[in-house]
Amino acid sequence: MNAPPHWLARGIGSAALTPAVLILLVGLTLWAVGQSGAVGTQSHQTVVILLTLAAVAAGCAALAWIRPQRAGLSPPHVMLSLGFGGMLLGLLYDFYDAGPARLDSLCAQSANLGFMDSLQLHLEFLPGMHAGMLVGGLLAIPSLRLLRAHCGRYLCSLFAQNLMCSSWMLVGMTAGALWLSRWQLAAGTSTLPGMLGGMFVGMTWGMVISVALYRGFFTLRNRAQTKKAA
Repeated sequence: MNAPPHWLARGIGSAALTPAVLILLVGLTLWAVGQSGAVGTQSHQTVVILLTLAAVAAGCAALAWIRPQRAGLSPPHVMLSLGFGGMLLGLLYDFYDAGPARLDSLCAQSANLGFMDSLQLHLEFLPGMHAGMLVGGLLAIPSLRLLRAHCGRYLCSLFAQNLMCSSWMLVGMTAGALWLSRWQLAAGTSTLPGMLGGMFVGMTWGMVISVALYRGFFTLRNRAQTKKAA
């Protein structure tokens, strides 16, 4: 059997490697937060990290299933990767600007709030994390232009999809943070790892929901046009 073309093997490798790198970065980030001292029992924090990694991995797998790509990274994977990168850089700024104790207090406070109040609190006290995610996501547009020259013909469509994905990722970050931080609060441990882990999970699944919605829309529209033409 002939070996696959070099560009195809490289593309398939990047499609498998990138989610693995994202999952590794999430695990290292939560482990580093655990070493900061703003944690409860070690066993409980280990469960939080493993749960986060499993949920992020499942989200990456779901995204690959909804938006398959024969070679290389699909546009949603590019946006998710850059969004993760921006989010991690922003988290470094927020973490060293506010400190773990203050962020842990923020997490405990936001866990008792509703969705909109929690979102407002996160935006106020974690500006770097949210700005980094949004900027990283927007960088996917020029990045795709470099990776795929034909994408330049669909910049308006890409921008609209980018805004939709960014909105869903922002919603997912808050929803995920509330989910895991409330669970940790009920267990009587620090809510900081849960909030951060929930944000990573929510961002990933926010992208999945967004891609599923717009691909479903185009599928239904194409079916309607086909029936109309027939």
